[in-house]
Amino acid sequence: MLIGPVFAREVAVAPRRPRLYYARTFYCLLLLLLTGTAYLVLTGTQQVRDLGDLARFGTILFQILAPLQLGLAMFFSAMLSASAVAQEKDRRTLILLLLTNLTNSELVLGKLLASLLNVLVLLTASVPLFMLTALFGGVSFAQIGRVFAVTVATVILCGSLGSLVALWREKTFQALAMTVLVLVFWLALWELVAAGLLFDGALGISHEVWAVGFSPWEAILEAARPYVASEPGLGAIGSGINLFLIVSMVLSLLLVGTAVLMVRRWNPSREARPIERDEHPQSIWNPTEPEAGLKASAAGAPSTPGVSAASSTVRAVRSRRVWDNPILWREVRTWAYGRKVLVIRIGYLVLFALAVLSLSWSAEGPAAAAIGSGWLVLASLFLLSLVLVNAQAVTSLTSERDSRAFDLLLVSDLTPKEFVYGKLGGVFYNTKEMILLPMALCGYLCHAGALAFEHLVYLVTALAILYGFVAMLGIHAGMAYENSRNAIGTSLGTVFFLFVGVATCIRIMLAFSGSFEAQLPFLGLVVFGGGGLFLALGVRNPSTAIGLASFACPLVTFYAITSLCIHRVLLAFVAIVVAYGFMTIAMLVPAIDEFDVATGRTTVEE
Repeated sequence: MLIGPVFAREVAVAPRRPRLYYARTFYCLLLLLLTGTAYLVLTGTQQVRDLGDLARFGTILFQILAPLQLGLAMFFSAMLSASAVAQEKDRRTLILLLLTNLTNSELVLGKLLASLLNVLVLLTASVPLFMLTALFGGVSFAQIGRVFAVTVATVILCGSLGSLVALWREKTFQALAMTVLVLVFWLALWELVAAGLLFDGALGISHEVWAVGFSPWEAILEAARPYVASEPGLGAIGSGINLFLIVSMVLSLLLVGTAVLMVRRWNPSREARPIERDEHPQSIWNPTEPEAGLKASAAGAPSTPGVSAASSTVRAVRSRRVWDNPILWREVRTWAYGRKVLVIRIGYLVLFALAVLSLSWSAEGPAAAAIGSGWLVLASLFLLSLVLVNAQAVTSLTSERDSRAFDLLLVSDLTPKEFVYGKLGGVFYNTKEMILLPMALCGYLCHAGALAFEHLVYLVTALAILYGFVAMLGIHAGMAYENSRNAIGTSLGTVFFLFVGVATCIRIMLAFSGSFEAQLPFLGLVVFGGGGLFLALGVRNPSTAIGLASFACPLVTFYAITSLCIHRVLLAFVAIVVAYGFMTIAMLVPAIDEFDVATGRTTVEE
């Protein structure tokens, strides 16, 4: 069989896992709550007089839910496929798979489809809910079919990208970060094309159609429209939606084909440097003093066979002194996450340059449009930075677990403070570009007069609090979940829910009420999200502080974004600092004071 036993095993085992049913129920219930909340906002703020009002409601609701589902599917398909392969590498089980008689196609396709199985199941479960929107009117079954065709094609394309990058790169953080950067760069590039900033058209096809044919975001917006016109320049292809389906299929085949051809050339990894035969162990690790090797040699200590005294002496002098906190030393002074992490930094610099160019181009347009597009670019850059910092934090723990180094650290004489603070310091050091560059951009905007100094202080302080929150969130998830995929999914999913999910709620509120006073129907949705957040973060060591913070963070995020929209900056700043600062402390204190419980070495009862 082409797919092979890897996928067959996942199909047989997945229905036995309760989390598959939990995820399906949670996702469908979330879409249903969004629909019900939007209807309550509509009927509570406007008068529904005829079928035309219901048809307009169905159209707007469908055009909100379709991009939301695409964003979720795109993000999680890429992350799950990348983490599935990275987990095999960290546990050294991918080498065992390569030693079997599995063909390259069976291995690559099996892992890819197995990692995408949960996402495809969720999409299938959501079909009846999208069919309900057609009952309001304004939405045809052809629209729903186009939307799901674009979404499934995007899932396969993003999953193929994540799988290829993970098979290519050795470290989990490299795989996740490079996958995110490639996706963001691809979307940003074609958004610039859609805006007409790069070219007006080519081969008789307008730039809007080119953007639809290559960008999942533009394709889903086009698919959600009631009518899709055929483009004369496309010939037999017909529309930009068909062009996107063809392009995504071709790109998926290219990515999968490359992975199939290169999987055994890339793996086992070439990054690990083998120890030479005459290399003295003293030169590898000497935490006390550089002269220890000389003292050992002079005292007649046993040496490695075949190694001369002069050779041992030279290597001992080259040993490095370890800091008082060896965790921080390893994170900062060694290539703990591979030498290719420089590629991630270069990729982020490229995206940062694109963001700066977008701000400069938007400043040349009308004032109102420039302000709106400028804040959208800044918000996207901030979200990308938060995701990368969170990915670095959670993978710094999951990689230790999968490589069995975490157990060795637990039996050492390291204190909980050294471990937690060392990991946090390493996260901030390794992602310093993602933290400092957005703040520096805010400072430049203040210097240029686009941002008041008071607002600059608010913005930089709030960003510092949020960076601390996402870093501690990653550490907390990595300590709470023994399974790496669950830890990565919970950590990144929490960041995605708190910011993208709340922003979607505000989009619904603006679309159906046009007033910020009609916020009461969203209370149930916020409580539902807070409950899910508490179950995710308090799975092992539930506490009152984490419970309060879990229910407060979605509500405060909602309040902060609405306050920013009505220009109440101080209120938004205070809300963000108090809520997310408290949430960070609520996760930090148990990680240090109840370290054994947080890491799973003991339970609360014991």
